[in-house]
Amino acid sequence: MGIEPKAVVMDKDGLRRAINRISFEIVEKNKGAEGLTLIGIRRRGAVIARRIAEKISEIEGVSPECAEIDITPYRDDIPEEGKSWSKTVLDKNISIAGRTVIIVDDVLFTGRTVRAAMNAVLDRGRAKCIQLAVIIDRGHRELPLRPDFIGKNLPTSLSEKVQVQVTEYDGTEGVVILPLETKEVTL
Repeated sequence: MGIEPKAVVMDKDGLRRAINRISFEIVEKNKGAEGLTLIGIRRRGAVIARRIAEKISEIEGVSPECAEIDITPYRDDIPEEGKSWSKTVLDKNISIAGRTVIIVDDVLFTGRTVRAAMNAVLDRGRAKCIQLAVIIDRGHRELPLRPDFIGKNLPTSLSEKVQVQVTEYDGTEGVVILPLETKEVTL
């Protein structure tokens, strides 16, 4: 049994609706799905990116390219000796040159994870543009970043942790607020 969440922000249906809304907004802003590449930040961001790509395919009849990225080598909170500088940070050998790249993550907090993802993407080539989609924007930014597509703005305390839960990793779906020291929870 998991630790009780302080609050349930989204249930399974709420998460599904947020993903659907983000998918429609991506199509609208980009006037279709041609030339789109979704890159999900490993782990939960990658799951969400695949779901968005599937929804966009349903909407447009065109499947955007979708990949998963491991930003570990680009993080600024890991000492150099602890990093694995593999050239295979993307799970697929894709070209981003001239494409609209949408970085997808579960929770936007300080912005450092997104900065690392942008650096990893830019190391692959020059994208036409980079956009950002997140399920939760919880504030407390340390870098001047703002998402283009947001499932929910959620003002939080620094003493809280926001967790987007997906069946693939958590066995349940939704978004919860946990005490900071908590790692995992079940709805």
